[in-house]
Amino acid sequence: MGPSAQDALLAGVVAVMLTVNVLVGSPHRDPAGLAIDLVAVLAGSLALAAWRRAPLLALAGSTAAMLGYAVHAQPGPPAAFPVMISVFGAVRYGHRLLPALAAAVFLGANLARDLATVTDRSDKDILQATILLLGWFVASGVAATVTRHRQAYLEQAEQRAAEAERTREEVARRRAGEERLRIARELHDSLTHSISVIKVQAGVAVHLARKRGEEVPAALLAIQEASGDAMRELRATLEVLRDDSAPPPDPAPAHTHAHAPAPAPEECVPSGLDRLDDLVRRARSIGLPTTVTVAGARRALPPEVDRAAYRIVQEALTNVSRHAGAAAAQVRVEYADAELVVQVDDDGSASAGEPPVPGTGLRGMRERVSALGGRLRTEPRPEGGFTVHAALPLREPA
Repeated sequence: MGPSAQDALLAGVVAVMLTVNVLVGSPHRDPAGLAIDLVAVLAGSLALAAWRRAPLLALAGSTAAMLGYAVHAQPGPPAAFPVMISVFGAVRYGHRLLPALAAAVFLGANLARDLATVTDRSDKDILQATILLLGWFVASGVAATVTRHRQAYLEQAEQRAAEAERTREEVARRRAGEERLRIARELHDSLTHSISVIKVQAGVAVHLARKRGEEVPAALLAIQEASGDAMRELRATLEVLRDDSAPPPDPAPAHTHAHAPAPAPEECVPSGLDRLDDLVRRARSIGLPTTVTVAGARRALPPEVDRAAYRIVQEALTNVSRHAGAAAAQVRVEYADAELVVQVDDDGSASAGEPPVPGTGLRGMRERVSALGGRLRTEPRPEGGFTVHAALPLREPA
């Protein structure tokens, strides 16, 4: 039951109680006087329906109606109930002067009327009854003040809890950002230096070989190209780790190559299937014959799917060249309506009886695919060799 329904129920209960009091307490009144009393009782009671939404309006309405009823009918303490409730509501919502003034007017008028007209009671009894009513009004105001302070305390407690939760989230985000920056610094200080040295040394070796008129070994060219790709991808990783909070550091040490060109902005873009041909050419240059089959119409892919597909092919070809002892590898990319299928097969030494132990590369593949809501299958083939089959959804997962 909502607050409005509760207020309406309260007003109805008070109206019924006071109506019964009017009918029972004044059996011999004339019909006109009885009607006036009933109208005053109903008006004062129904005003309580607004004690939450408009406490001052409820206070004014109930006080005026019940004051008229008390002066006209001399009903005793029951006439004070609606006024006490409206005083409670007004104090509950932060008003003090007007509730006190309404209580004083009601009690003063009621006392003056009793002293002027009541003959069967002594002045002492009338004064005691008025003091009792005054105590009820004071109790009503005190209860309202306690309720108001308790509600304010609860709201402050909720605010403090929300603030503490927000602070915890901010601290967690700040610590995560600091950790990302620390990792970025470690990568920059360790990997970029080593890769830069490898790239520069490979470039010098290629330059000297060509200067002497010698044939440049394919492995040396592959090292030069792979180190360049590693530098670009590492820059992109550093950029992601820093989360745009600072410009990416210059990974090339000052002493490596004074005239090395700075990377173009597009070189820092993470790899996608648009560089699949370069990846396959590099695999062939290190002695791994690789064929590529593309099924379906090529189209633009979501960046996460495009990047994950490239990484899966890259890791699969790396595993083939390092561990499989294969003579050839086949790469198949299928553009379906709802998903992108990437499969890499080799004819290496893996067999169903001796499945390979999953390493960091296979775990990384599975994490990438799981993050996109896709499916990954990595297992030996029945005819020998190993297969990596990944299905990446092109739509948001349900």
